[in-house]
Amino acid sequence: MDIDAWVWWLIVAAGLGIPLVLTAMPELGMFAVGALAASVVAALGGGIVAQVLVFVAVSVALIAVVRPIAARHRAGQTGHASGIDALKGRQAVVLEQVSAAGGRIKLAGEVWSARSLDEEQVYEPGRQVDVVDIDGATAVVM
Repeated sequence: MDIDAWVWWLIVAAGLGIPLVLTAMPELGMFAVGALAASVVAALGGGIVAQVLVFVAVSVALIAVVRPIAARHRAGQTGHASGIDALKGRQAVVLEQVSAAGGRIKLAGEVWSARSLDEEQVYEPGRQVDVVDIDGATAVVM
């Protein structure tokens, strides 16, 4: 049984794609795309030298171009807090007296239930407080 070269390149691409899914290493995906490109060259009748050159060129080009973009994208996301992490450290206004037992504050334009960090501290309406934590749906303030 004689298998065409383009089929071998598809087998290589699949062989690189499976560990990509299991290990989440994007480099393996770039090599798999290089193998797919070499498969196209083989299907079009290109020789083994052309196939290997296309595999190497596409793989290296993807690594050289995609990895720096992905690194910049990944680095940019870690510096931005979102969700409840974005609320920690913000100031809020007390709407109803806040004590260790509870109360209400206005935080980021919304009314939140709140409790004081210090069990003996009581905050009266109109006072500004700092949000130190979010515990479920309750802001912990001081």
